[in-house]
Amino acid sequence: MIIEAAISLGAFGLIFGAGLSIASKKFAVWIDPKEEEVFEALPGVNCGACGLPGCSSFAHAVIIGKAEVNGCIAGGSTVTEALAKIMGVDAVARVKMIAKPMCNGCLKNAGERFVYDGLGHCKAAILVASGFKSCTHGCLGLGSCRIACPFNAIEIDENHIPRINPNRCTGCGKCVEVCPKNIMELVSENNKVYVLCRSQEKGKLVKSKCSAGCIACRICEKKCPYGAIIFENNIARVNYELCRNCGVCAVKCPSKSILDTMPPRAKVFITDKCKGSGVCATVCEFKAPVGEEGQIHTIDEEKCVGCGVCVEKCPEKAIIRKI
Repeated sequence: MIIEAAISLGAFGLIFGAGLSIASKKFAVWIDPKEEEVFEALPGVNCGACGLPGCSSFAHAVIIGKAEVNGCIAGGSTVTEALAKIMGVDAVARVKMIAKPMCNGCLKNAGERFVYDGLGHCKAAILVASGFKSCTHGCLGLGSCRIACPFNAIEIDENHIPRINPNRCTGCGKCVEVCPKNIMELVSENNKVYVLCRSQEKGKLVKSKCSAGCIACRICEKKCPYGAIIFENNIARVNYELCRNCGVCAVKCPSKSILDTMPPRAKVFITDKCKGSGVCATVCEFKAPVGEEGQIHTIDEEKCVGCGVCVEKCPEKAIIRKI
């Protein structure tokens, strides 16, 4: 009986093995070797920032021509170059986008209306009277964005405000999707000036709730030399197509709700090409250029902030930045 059972099992094994072999060949799906190469070059985090369900779907889309080789936002220029080499095409990497929390309503600037003792998740907290912060438009700081970030690029500081590590942030947008207050925003790494406020209330009410909120005084709009500040729903917004990162708006903002993240700007000086037109003195919001009309002007370094507006506006091109 044992011998018969062994023979039967062996026979069934051969039959099923043959059947599986035939089925694997008949129903096999051919995969382009390049697709595997593309997949291997991707980060493999399946963040979905490319608009597809995951990295394998994106790899297939690249192969069949339905996705560009620079479509992997999380991979950045490194992945774009690798995919372009695999596919034998030229590609220009996208400008890197970085997530920014557009709120400075930390515990020091904006208090709490009540003590919240619930789930440590922003989406849960807003169900209780729109959140516990004095400003109902402000960041709750419970870290839903941090939890959602697949790259560990977000930390919540001691004042309950998210801080972004630009070296880790890939601009995938997961934090933007999960934030119930619409605080997180993706901006180009080339943009250095941000309005850190989302409140749409009138200035007096904003000031009573947050010392760092935008009070819609419109000073930034008036002082911007490039017309890059616009107002919508009682709040300032930066038009990055016009913004030159001069930082004038940040210096002039009375509530300090505009953040300037540019490294210290080089101050300027006037060369002997100057013919004393006085244009520099007219355009400078800080009264740094001084001099008589028709004579070479000079720069008061204590007043100069290095915004560079005079450099662009000088008709003689006589103003240059210090090295």
